[in-house]
Amino acid sequence: MRNWTVRNVMTHDVVTVREDTPYREIAEILTKHGISAVPVIDEFRHVRGIVSEADLLHKVEFAGEEPVRRFFETRRARDARSKAGGETARDLMSRPAVTTMPGTKLGAAARLMDEEHVKRLPVTDDLGRIVGIVSRGDLLRVFQRPDEDIRRDVAEDVLRRAMWVDPAWVQVTVNAGIVTLVGRLDNRTLTEMAARLTETVAGVVDVVNRLEYEFDDTELATRSYHGHPFSVS
Repeated sequence: MRNWTVRNVMTHDVVTVREDTPYREIAEILTKHGISAVPVIDEFRHVRGIVSEADLLHKVEFAGEEPVRRFFETRRARDARSKAGGETARDLMSRPAVTTMPGTKLGAAARLMDEEHVKRLPVTDDLGRIVGIVSRGDLLRVFQRPDEDIRRDVAEDVLRRAMWVDPAWVQVTVNAGIVTLVGRLDNRTLTEMAARLTETVAGVVDVVNRLEYEFDDTELATRSYHGHPFSVS
């Protein structure tokens, strides 16, 4: 089965800045390209950090205030106050940048964004060089796949290739990403497997499993377990 990864949805042409890029130039770059953050790279294209609009806004937040260090100030507040006086990307960037790789599955990338509370991930190769960037919006693009493409993947990748089931045995319909499976297979395990594998197809929003089966092999397995000489029954 084909599993979609970050490579399938990332932006390849990445706008970047260097550590010595001035504050004003960074602000102009974000505005010009309509983006909310930019990776900071070195001469070898290794990602050193990332500068976001939020990092730049600290200068506005603390404008006119005395640069006095306060007692009992949180680390986050100290960082914000420090960035308010920043003049280059080196002073402003959040580091280390949370990155991912092209082969990362979309689900793993989404979990990483959620865990690290970030909206985008620079994508790097095996040597740590930037090759792309992926945003939350990019991850959602998978749900814009045409229904017919999804139906074809379920029929060919799930039924025929993964399960060795003739697609003619199962009617697959897709409406707005919701897949409905109708038909009759040999046993209950196969019907449940078909539904689980269908859920992993890129763009599937939900699965309505209306598959029937000839016999319930799960009951057979349960009876065999209880009939085992070492079972408690």
